[in-house]
Amino acid sequence: MKEITILRESGARKMGLLTFKGGVHPYEGKDLSKDTPTRELLPKGELVYPVSQHIGAPAKPIVAVGDTVLKGQMIAEAGGFVSSPIFSSVSGTVKAIEPRRVAVGDMVNSIIIENDGEYKEVSYTPVDDIDSLSKEEIIERIKNAGVVGMGGAGFPTHVKLSPKEPDKIDYVIANCAECEPYLTSDYRRMMEDPEKLVEGMRIALKLFDNAKGVFGVENNKPDCIEKLKELVKAMDGEPGDLLLFAADKKKVVWDVLGALRLHLAKS
Repeated sequence: MKEITILRESGARKMGLLTFKGGVHPYEGKDLSKDTPTRELLPKGELVYPVSQHIGAPAKPIVAVGDTVLKGQMIAEAGGFVSSPIFSSVSGTVKAIEPRRVAVGDMVNSIIIENDGEYKEVSYTPVDDIDSLSKEEIIERIKNAGVVGMGGAGFPTHVKLSPKEPDKIDYVIANCAECEPYLTSDYRRMMEDPEKLVEGMRIALKLFDNAKGVFGVENNKPDCIEKLKELVKAMDGEPGDLLLFAADKKKVVWDVLGALRLHLAKS
């Protein structure tokens, strides 16, 4: 198996050249919710699905007013390469397809579904052996599943995983940092579903022959670090004991690669 490394924030003196000085250090507030298990909340009433939930071309509706839809059913297909399909999160009836105002203030064409409260779901076809899939098949499945980034841009994941020169990718970095105060969703994800995180990394590494996987975790999450280390070891990986000062996405990339260079120089 390819190498997967766990990076942890540690030792300000050692990492002095790889982070910034000063800044604001507010109360983290993590203790307010970090030990509260994630709860599933079912949506109720009318659901509005803008066809532009991602950067790139808007999705194209493939349902019509009056159609009955199921939870997990595709209701809009990708409108281009840099685009993503959209799926219904409830079962119900398509009430309208019309412009609705979104969070940024724009009017965006949207599919409105009246939730029937039954949550009847489509049948899914799981992959029994992910290792039997080719790189192209993996990317196609990710594209068809409508996977996009969790940031503000909602960047389609299949595009990120399709660089022009995949052999030049040295590292795949999982940003496990929660730099903002009060946020604990990433922490709960790592505590409750670490197997999915490690398996997702393993799948991503199948796409890049020369890449190593890296999880960047802050040192205020020692329990997450231990969970990830245990899982990586169980998969015959080689979890490292490196350093990371994490902030925003670009800072994580800069510090992770800087820490790796420092580690390699000493080894």
